[in-house]
Amino acid sequence: MSQRRGIHVDQSELLCKKGCGFYGNTAWQGLCSKCWREENQREKQRQIQEDWALAERLQREEEEAYASRHQRAQSQPAITPFNKFEERKTKEKSSKVNTVTKFFTPSTKTPPKKDAGAADAQSTPSSSSSASRQPIPDSDRATREFIDFLKSVKSGREIFKQCRAFTEGMVYKRDMGADELSECVQDFYQNLSDRLQNQFKGSTEHVERVMDEVEKYMMTRLYTEVFCPETTDDEKKDLAIQKRIRDLHWVTIEMLCVPVDEEIPEVSDSVVKAITDIIEMDSKQVPKDKLACITRCSKHIFNAIKVSKKEAASADDFLPTLIYIVLKANPPRLQSNIQYITRFCNPSRLMTGEDGYYFTNLCCAVAFIEKLDGQSLNMSSEEFELYMSGQASPNWPRPTTASSSSAGSAALTQVHSSLDLLTGLGERQERVVEKARQLESDLIDWTDEVEQKVQSALESFPLDTQSTTTNAAGGTTTPATAASSAIDSENVENELLPPPLQPQVFAG
Repeated sequence: MSQRRGIHVDQSELLCKKGCGFYGNTAWQGLCSKCWREENQREKQRQIQEDWALAERLQREEEEAYASRHQRAQSQPAITPFNKFEERKTKEKSSKVNTVTKFFTPSTKTPPKKDAGAADAQSTPSSSSSASRQPIPDSDRATREFIDFLKSVKSGREIFKQCRAFTEGMVYKRDMGADELSECVQDFYQNLSDRLQNQFKGSTEHVERVMDEVEKYMMTRLYTEVFCPETTDDEKKDLAIQKRIRDLHWVTIEMLCVPVDEEIPEVSDSVVKAITDIIEMDSKQVPKDKLACITRCSKHIFNAIKVSKKEAASADDFLPTLIYIVLKANPPRLQSNIQYITRFCNPSRLMTGEDGYYFTNLCCAVAFIEKLDGQSLNMSSEEFELYMSGQASPNWPRPTTASSSSAGSAALTQVHSSLDLLTGLGERQERVVEKARQLESDLIDWTDEVEQKVQSALESFPLDTQSTTTNAAGGTTTPATAASSAIDSENVENELLPPPLQPQVFAG
């Protein structure tokens, strides 16, 4: 028996492709958030330079064409004085330059400013939202908790004002794409983090704590606007990965080489908890809380591996087990949650620490499921397609003798013969049903025919119940009595019979 090939991912593959040492992400083409933003900025700068070069080239061509027309027009008599012609030419050139400049200058739309009274009323952290827009309970609770936290922070009032102004300004950017919204949020995170670093003189722990609360406050208020926005295909990806996982329901622990023994109660309990945590991720609104669900799920997986192997789990054991948990859980809106975390989580949490490590592994597990094929599970592509189409199942008994191929062929032949027998039985049943319906129709026709004949006979020979005849004794008899008398007259022994009993009335 050939040794099974387990799922192996080198830890270097989880790191940023730029070699910065941080964790990469498949959504960022294997880069970390820092390198991705730098690469994205360079790409945008290059695009802007190309656009400027194109604009300058078009402007030069326009000026050359204008000069050419002017030279041709010199041979004709001038209609206007020369000084007015030069003035009009200067205005046209300045207009073209301004048009090109406006075309490549990003718009700076800002929300309408509120009146001074409203600004003063909202300048203090203790004030609530305006009466015209009532916040939802989660947002209201997050605001109160954020205010309570900032009371003990230096310049907490200024931090609250900046965060509130940013979240309110994001309402006017709901038509922007998801990447643009993510860039706005990440820029705000970066600028605020830099100011806090200067304020707290390098106290990284304190800065991270403040940034966690900022993320919680902002994302709770913006959750409905930025989670699975209509401008993206996140919902389509959710349905695709959900269907993919349903089609892979037949994948077993042995196929993935998962070192977990679910017969052990403690291991089974850890597996159930891991599945519960990964499903619970969808119910959270803050990226940090979603990451916490992934971290708890991963720790339950490590515990299940440790109890099963009676030794510490390795990274090569963790990834296939995580894949197995995702296949069993089929988490709701999996791709939307991953994209939401990628776009709006504090970037430092994704680049380092256990949260970033576990999240990177989850992205790898999802990518593996999307590309899973027969070779990944040590089986032929034909067998893989049979399992995916439902025509076969690995739960069917397998031959264990030396002549496994011949036994498998015999079993397959028996399966085909059984299918042929079922097909023949189905055809016979259809014929029986057809004959039964024909018999039912014939019986109905026969019944109708008999009724018609009886009715015709009754109409041809009507019964005359009113006609009477006179007998020999001078009495009258009905036709039925006469017929009865005629019949009895042929029987001589009837004269010896006693007279019939007559009914008598007893007075009681």
